[in-house]
Amino acid sequence: MEININRELYDKPDQHQSKYIAKPGLSIELIKKISESKNEPEWMLAKRLRGLELFQKMPLPKWGPNLKHLNFDEIVFFSDPNADESTSWEDVPQEIKDTFDKLGIPEAEKEALAGVGAQYDSNIVYHNIKKELADKGVIFENMDVALQKYPDMVKKHFMTSCVPIDDHKFVMLHAAVWSGGTFIYIPKGVKVELPLQAYFRMNQLSGGQFEHTLIIVDEGAELHYIEGCSSPRYSKNSLHAGCVEIFVKDNAKMRYSSIENWSRNTYNLNTKRALVDKDAVMEWVSGNMGSSITMLYPCSILRGEGASTDSLGIAFAGKDQHQDVGAKAIHCAPRTTSKIVSKSISKDGGVGVYRGLVKILPVATDSKTSVVCDGLILDKESVSNTIPALEVMNSEVDAAHEAKVGRISEDALFYLQSRGLDEEHAMQMIVSGFVEPIIRQLPLEYALELNRLIELEIEGQV
Repeated sequence: MEININRELYDKPDQHQSKYIAKPGLSIELIKKISESKNEPEWMLAKRLRGLELFQKMPLPKWGPNLKHLNFDEIVFFSDPNADESTSWEDVPQEIKDTFDKLGIPEAEKEALAGVGAQYDSNIVYHNIKKELADKGVIFENMDVALQKYPDMVKKHFMTSCVPIDDHKFVMLHAAVWSGGTFIYIPKGVKVELPLQAYFRMNQLSGGQFEHTLIIVDEGAELHYIEGCSSPRYSKNSLHAGCVEIFVKDNAKMRYSSIENWSRNTYNLNTKRALVDKDAVMEWVSGNMGSSITMLYPCSILRGEGASTDSLGIAFAGKDQHQDVGAKAIHCAPRTTSKIVSKSISKDGGVGVYRGLVKILPVATDSKTSVVCDGLILDKESVSNTIPALEVMNSEVDAAHEAKVGRISEDALFYLQSRGLDEEHAMQMIVSGFVEPIIRQLPLEYALELNRLIELEIEGQV
């Protein structure tokens, strides 16, 4: 069987010479260097320094995957590529452009996207938006640029009410060393018909990437935003600790789709959260394929009456991988609705864990929630666990939870083989059917990528 994907596309590093590479480890001097290089206002430097102070005092979490091999003194927290931000791919250094060409980003921009941002290590190298959207008042900027152009809007929303800097240890770290990322503002009533996309590529040995995504979808507006991530494989650990903050205003609709395919030497300790207002809709669609350890739980805080959220996620845990993922929904207002569907596949000793929380506060009467967790185990060495938490604080709710963990049915394999398939193709067909509800919600190019990645991972399983 031919699989039209080459792992080297993701795992092979580029031969790019950065303009500046910080010494490994954290220090006040490094934080000041990052802030100075970006010409930031004093309030942002103060926030960074406060984040560093909190991070240094906070111990590692005692729950979830074991992080004892993550050595912060070995991580390069800032690597400035030798490239200025451009609105033309022709102005991007050839070796960087070649990488994004292989990933299909410029081609996707031409065919199916309203705008694209591309980050390489710590900084954005390409950013562009279609003129007709800019004319409607849509803002799609590099986060560093937005801080200069829209300081009041950024100051009001940046790590204040959605993800405060004292939220947890890796948010504290992010506040100190964040660099690059995306800022989006969709004006009232504007419906963006094609998705906006950002792609984050980490190339630095022992590197860290800490992009910040801040999205504001104003009243009655609509947006679909897509993120992709990858990094080359090294023998030393890398770290990704990004942060996503989304504000979905009254009657607005937001969909956030992501495929995270970090290399297997990467710790992916990401934070994603949305504040969802009256009659607004927040949708999360997530695929987690790479990294050695992932801890990621997209969260919707339903603070407006009638707000709703859907979360669809798939995680693949192979050899030496621990995927600790899930979703959270906090119901803070009446008539709010949440639906969580999470699927995991484990093979070659991989560990897949669903960890989630639904909390329905006393004020959130007439609310509904549904949580469905499915784990598929492909061999005897692998593990799949579900750790759901459902906290219901009033009696006027409709709450349902379903969890299933199991191996591929021998009867199903036998049936497919009796129809002429060999065992490997039969297994692939069963896995494809298992993930299909997630795949069909992804944009076409990402659906194809995720399907091919899963096929590549289970190739030779039999």
